[in-house]
Amino acid sequence: MNRRKKIKQLLEVYAKKANAKLAPKSNKPKYISKADRARLEAEAAQEPLAPAE
Repeated sequence: MNRRKKIKQLLEVYAKKANAKLAPKSNKPKYISKADRARLEAEAAQEPLAPAE
């Protein structure tokens, strides 16, 4: 009985992973941390200055 239970659990895990791969992706945008947003904003502010040279 133990062997059957373990095999069944493994197969359920594999099935769950396979279903997760096939599931449609969420439309939710990827999370960007506050520090990354500040860094991107700083880079965007510096870019217009560089081509003017």
